[in-house]
Amino acid sequence: MGVFIDQAIRGKVDQTRHMLGQMVAQRNGKALSVIDKRKQFEQIVLPHLDAAFNLARWLTGDDQDAQDVVQDATLRAFKFFDSYHGGNSRAWLLTIVRNTTYTWMRQNRQQSLLSLEEDEIEDTENASLEGSLLQAADSQQVRDALAALPVEFREVIILHDVEGLAYKEIALVINIPLGTVMSRLSRARSRLQQTLKER
Repeated sequence: MGVFIDQAIRGKVDQTRHMLGQMVAQRNGKALSVIDKRKQFEQIVLPHLDAAFNLARWLTGDDQDAQDVVQDATLRAFKFFDSYHGGNSRAWLLTIVRNTTYTWMRQNRQQSLLSLEEDEIEDTENASLEGSLLQAADSQQVRDALAALPVEFREVIILHDVEGLAYKEIALVINIPLGTVMSRLSRARSRLQQTLKER
């Protein structure tokens, strides 16, 4: 499906870097440590901005909203970068992006966050999207079908099948048990397949 990033997000990245530079200039007494922090941040976190934008875009459904969310999330990530103690920097950033997106959606789109009633959804067999389904279906149909999924289902498909995160990483990003990740992914794939069959 490719990464949905364009010139506008590059502009937001440059704008974010500029803001980080201003933060450095404002801290006279701690400039050296902040400069080091910024360099580490740029090396460790900024390479994952494409994945951050992709997740935010799929959750919000809008490029401009996703750009705003990613910029805010990136600034939050920089602010709390001292709390990052190694490990998977991509999952760390995606957690911040996800939380920032949900905060933004609560403030701007309450109806998008209707929670899933797990009991209403029947368990189905784990249907793999990898390979044949994505190749067989028109990519625009897949995008439309993904966009129609509830946000909880959409995010697990994007994190696993598009961004390639492992189940354990998704559990950390979404802050749910590993079994719930697997169950939700199975249900999301089943719904996506059903939607594609109906089209």
